[in-house]
Amino acid sequence: MTRFWVNERHLNMADHSAKHLIIGGGIIGCSVAYHLARSGEKDVVLLEKAALTEGATWHAAGLVGQLRSSRNTTRMLQRSVAMYDRLESETGLNCDWKKTGSLRLAASKDRMLETRRLATMARSFDLEMNLITPDEAKALFPYIETQGLEGAAFIPSDGHVDPASLCQSIAAGARQQGAQLKQGVEVLDFTVTGGRITAVKTTDGIYEAETITIATGMWSRELGAKLGLKIPACAVEHQYIVTEPIPDFPAGLPTLRDPDRLVYYKPDAGGRLVIGGYEDNTQPFGDDGIPGAFVRQLLPENLDRFMPLAEQAGIVTPVVNTVGIRQIINGPIPYSADGDFVMGPVPDFDNLMLATGFLYGIAAGGGAGEMIAEWLLEGRPSLDLWPLDNRRFGAHHGTRAFMYPRAVEHYAHHYKMRYPGDESHVARNLRLSPLHERLSANGAVWGSKNGWERPLWFAPEGVAPVDQLDFLAPGWKKFAAHEHKAVREAVALIDQTSFSKFELLGPGALQAIQRLAVSNMDKPVGAVIYTQLCNSGGGIEADVTITRLGENHFYIITGAGFGVHDSDWIRRNLPRDGRAILSEVTSGFAVINICGPKARDVLARVTENDISNAAFPFASSRNIVIGAATVRAVRIGYVGELGWELHIPTEFARHVYDLLKEAGAPAGIRDVGYRAIDSLRMEKGYLYWSAEITPDYTPFQAGLGGRVHFKTGGDFIGRAALQAQKAQGEEQRLCCFTALGDLPLYGGETILLDGKVVSLVTSAAFGHSVGQCIMFGYLPVDMAGATEFELEAFGERYPITRVDAPLYDPENIRLKA
Repeated sequence: MTRFWVNERHLNMADHSAKHLIIGGGIIGCSVAYHLARSGEKDVVLLEKAALTEGATWHAAGLVGQLRSSRNTTRMLQRSVAMYDRLESETGLNCDWKKTGSLRLAASKDRMLETRRLATMARSFDLEMNLITPDEAKALFPYIETQGLEGAAFIPSDGHVDPASLCQSIAAGARQQGAQLKQGVEVLDFTVTGGRITAVKTTDGIYEAETITIATGMWSRELGAKLGLKIPACAVEHQYIVTEPIPDFPAGLPTLRDPDRLVYYKPDAGGRLVIGGYEDNTQPFGDDGIPGAFVRQLLPENLDRFMPLAEQAGIVTPVVNTVGIRQIINGPIPYSADGDFVMGPVPDFDNLMLATGFLYGIAAGGGAGEMIAEWLLEGRPSLDLWPLDNRRFGAHHGTRAFMYPRAVEHYAHHYKMRYPGDESHVARNLRLSPLHERLSANGAVWGSKNGWERPLWFAPEGVAPVDQLDFLAPGWKKFAAHEHKAVREAVALIDQTSFSKFELLGPGALQAIQRLAVSNMDKPVGAVIYTQLCNSGGGIEADVTITRLGENHFYIITGAGFGVHDSDWIRRNLPRDGRAILSEVTSGFAVINICGPKARDVLARVTENDISNAAFPFASSRNIVIGAATVRAVRIGYVGELGWELHIPTEFARHVYDLLKEAGAPAGIRDVGYRAIDSLRMEKGYLYWSAEITPDYTPFQAGLGGRVHFKTGGDFIGRAALQAQKAQGEEQRLCCFTALGDLPLYGGETILLDGKVVSLVTSAAFGHSVGQCIMFGYLPVDMAGATEFELEAFGERYPITRVDAPLYDPENIRLKA
């Protein structure tokens, strides 16, 4: 496995040395130190500029909830709970951890649908979550007003904790295992040599270390700037109140969340309630720099801003109208550009790890520290954490113009209803395809991916180009169905300019790409190879299409959101002799995918070249002339139809688009968006990295074993592990399932066999050509022979059938014609 750090000392004139240096003494930094030391690592040193907990940890509310939209994020938070369960017995310190469960109320019909969906996800994630009645909720939390409630959910293994005590307990455990936690030591600057931090300048002298982890919460952005980084972590103001004691306050109350009324509750010592929430108009903190030392400080209270939440709390729990407010807490809390954590290695640095941006750091602290420790020691965590990976961000995410408006928006929507497919509305129109104006005029409904505006679907004349979202019957589906039909029956254009595009060049490029890819890359110039880049365990780190442009010249295409991650993986595994250089060329090319059974007819009308199957076979690339533009045409696609991806010099894109639209008008050519792509690719059995294929799964498990070339491929990363798996057989296998009717499926639903949970849905869509709902999910091999299963979605059970994929055009007749 390619490790995150290089196991060697770069000796400096240092005053101190460490194997692992952690910057930041909040709960995350202390947890990283704890888990490294618990793993047997020596020379673990943590530096905190003030005292432990005195950033944001000390004033956190202290709720510990586990369920999140990602299975592995939920598993990580379950590890936090497991750690908190054992911590007192390990350290001898009481951290005031109370495993009293959590209640979630539903005060609207749509919220109850969302709650049912969450309960289904929890079942898939092996987390107990019980749907209960309003009266049952009141029995658990007697202060609730049940009028207007549709229902509730209860997670018995959630709880609450005193954040400062928890952090001190974790710190004590780290010290007991041999870690050094130094307080009153501020990091001032860094020395970087050859992509490696070789010295850390502090008020305590110079430190050198093999790995450096930045766990400095709201200070991460300023610290990162010293390294030339735009770390997408920030802070916003967050308020909560502590009530005066409530008479006859019952022991063992669970925490409570009412997302319809935007408020949460935590029982506090002395019979009090902590009540907070997420209002519309919070303020960013530190956007112009964090003022002064800001040690154990709070911000001026803003009762006017909190009053709407207080009024809602008075409706949810009328008792709070009869007790006074003991204290108002207004403190900055960590946030990020998309509201989730910022974890993982930093591109272009060999020994730098991030562990920051933790909105719910108390809930995540234990598990996040364990994952970061694994990342440092093993090169990757035992759980694929792509939704939290720092490399999901581009450079624009860390800018003030993007990060703070997004953080404020995400904060305001923390509890608000978000239907599947909902998009952010601020910091938009940053990266625009040259076709943007054309597509807007044609009714494009826009989504955003890594800053790119991308068409989701197209509104016909008379329909407002506004997304139509719903849990059960989203309005966009009928319009995407027409686009799907155009691809299958006629011809369509898809703007895929947002693809991340790279070129690998140099005398060592072939050798390097053979080392990275599981497929044989030594194909003729013009060959197009769909392949996977694996880690040493055989897990899929990247899923890419590579075109050979020359003997040592390769053109690499990956998804719009994966460019930073995939390029970082490639660069970390290139030889250090400079004989192969990776360059990003995303902005240099627009991409138009022309696809459908009439695609050749339309393309032939505008090109000077022979594009017959004999002259231009499947999985090949040629430069062709369209109008006045020379275009790199790549005969491959993601929708399962005859087609070409046309990689066009950006300035010629509108010219080419206009010619294709005019030539295709007699054939009924249509613009198509990304919602239709999803149904098309699932009918064809095409997979999506971060859903079906991740570092948790190998090509053999994903049904991509045919891409692994042991005989003709190189000594690629993961070869030994994949050879062993092929010989011994895989333990799990990706399967395809179908159901009658257009079920409301979005991924994460539960798959059952004989009433027992056996898997979850990785992706789902309605196949408009086959007339069935299609799902993918992994099964243990000994179950993969069964055909009749059940699916749970929104709390309802449906029969589903395991079938062989692909469902559409299995003979690939048109695709290769």
